[in-house]
Amino acid sequence: MTTGTAYLLVDVAGTGCALPQRAVREILPLPRLWRPPGAPGALAGFLNLAGSAVPVLDLAVLFGLGRHVTTQQVTAQAALYRHLVLLHGEAPLALLVDRVADVVRVEAGQVRPVDDAATLNGCVAAEIRLGDTLVHGLAIDRILLAEERDRLAARTWDAQARLAEWAA
Repeated sequence: MTTGTAYLLVDVAGTGCALPQRAVREILPLPRLWRPPGAPGALAGFLNLAGSAVPVLDLAVLFGLGRHVTTQQVTAQAALYRHLVLLHGEAPLALLVDRVADVVRVEAGQVRPVDDAATLNGCVAAEIRLGDTLVHGLAIDRILLAEERDRLAARTWDAQARLAEWAA
């Protein structure tokens, strides 16, 4: 019998992170995104997924890990390895990562909780030991601040309205 919790391991600008597998709906190759003028840097753009506007957050920019280029500036070769992680949830959301590395099952003894005050909004919920490596276990529901979630919801509504204007 398999025990432990499953995590999706991703690379974000050279930093290893883990997302709870139960939060992941789908992994997609990096498609062409459309980005409205004046969008905040962390909003890589929107994905048109079967007529639904899905906001895409660039985790490297959001976490201040140094990269700030639009998806149009990414070379074709670099884009080959970048992925969107589409999340489960009431509001559509995808995360842009540099690479999806693996899915691993982690035993409770490999996970050390991180104090909520140690990271912005408690977005890193745990340190996960994988051999000699520590990766950041992300809390999906705390990646954005409440105000950021509200603003993203408004932008998503606007993007959805724009898509609806062009529907047949």
